[in-house]
Amino acid sequence: MPTPMPTPVPAGTATRPPGRLIQNEATTEIPVHLLFRDDPATGARPAAVARVETNGTIGPQRPQRPFRRRPAPLPAVAADIDPALEERAGRALPGALGALAGSVGVAGGVLTTWWTGVVPPVALEVAGLPVPDGQGTGLGLTQWAAFAGSAALGLFGFGGLARGNTGRAWVLGMFGRYRGTVRRTGLLWVNPLLLRRKVDVRLRHWRSEPLCANDPNGVALRVRTLVVWRVKDTARAVHAVEDHEEYLRRCVEAALARIPVDPPMEPADERPEQGEEEPGLEEALTGQVAADAKAVGLEVFAVRPIRVEYAPEVAAVMQRRRIAALDARQRAGVLSAVVDSVEDTVNRLTLRGLVELDDYERKVLVKDLTVAFCAGRGEGAP
Repeated sequence: MPTPMPTPVPAGTATRPPGRLIQNEATTEIPVHLLFRDDPATGARPAAVARVETNGTIGPQRPQRPFRRRPAPLPAVAADIDPALEERAGRALPGALGALAGSVGVAGGVLTTWWTGVVPPVALEVAGLPVPDGQGTGLGLTQWAAFAGSAALGLFGFGGLARGNTGRAWVLGMFGRYRGTVRRTGLLWVNPLLLRRKVDVRLRHWRSEPLCANDPNGVALRVRTLVVWRVKDTARAVHAVEDHEEYLRRCVEAALARIPVDPPMEPADERPEQGEEEPGLEEALTGQVAADAKAVGLEVFAVRPIRVEYAPEVAAVMQRRRIAALDARQRAGVLSAVVDSVEDTVNRLTLRGLVELDDYERKVLVKDLTVAFCAGRGEGAP
């Protein structure tokens, strides 16, 4: 079919003004002259309205994205730790025995003091004790030995008393060597020559400060995490590292540096579909930190990111990028809805025989309907 010739412009008539602009709800201007071209020099045919098969969504279809698989957790490095350094039960006696021994030592010291006659008679009379004949036996070798034995018994008896609390354990050591762990509760007696260190073995929650991380594109993020953990092997937690809590913090930092984190408030058209990431972020972080912390006797149950935000140096730029992406999505949705409405209107008028249009008239009608629908949407916007 030959291309219809454009209507000649009378002499003296001003040239056509620049293409009209359509303004949508987001105050975004859409040039209509780019949609409808009537320049005969290009040889382009009039624009036709055709329906594009979609999956039920409005706007451009999201391109297929490659799966982003997170790295698998590294194996535990328990072989690097001394294999003999494992928790074992330490020796502890009931506290009643220690209290009894201490009482016997104190009583022996009092009797020895009375025996030697060091206590003034007035004090003995007040205490109701008999006054020894003469000045007593005095401080001889036997008396000094009795004093030393009573003092040692009292110190060992009372000095070894310890209170075992639920959820806490005593790690025993002597001269830098591990001697066992006492997890019993109540009043206990432990050798006072052993160095005792209390360790919390309850389930604990640690909320970290903002830690450095990166998204899959390398953009700097700040992530707050909630770590659920406990001390499982007290021997390794105390002797394998200097500070097991600081070691756990370093493990979380290392995992965040290795595993990419999804950026906050990612546009819907850029989010990965469900099932694309195996394992998820929480599972990957938990597996990585648990593998690193297992070597020092720590058991990690969960590492949950509770707040993700952009680093201060890139926050403003990413905010502008997110606003631009949302505006582009809105423009695409408005344009797709207008084109569908124009298509339905033209098809109904044609199929019902209300109008008979050639290609040029169809093009003019489509242009006018597009302008009218876009103008109506702009006026109805708040």
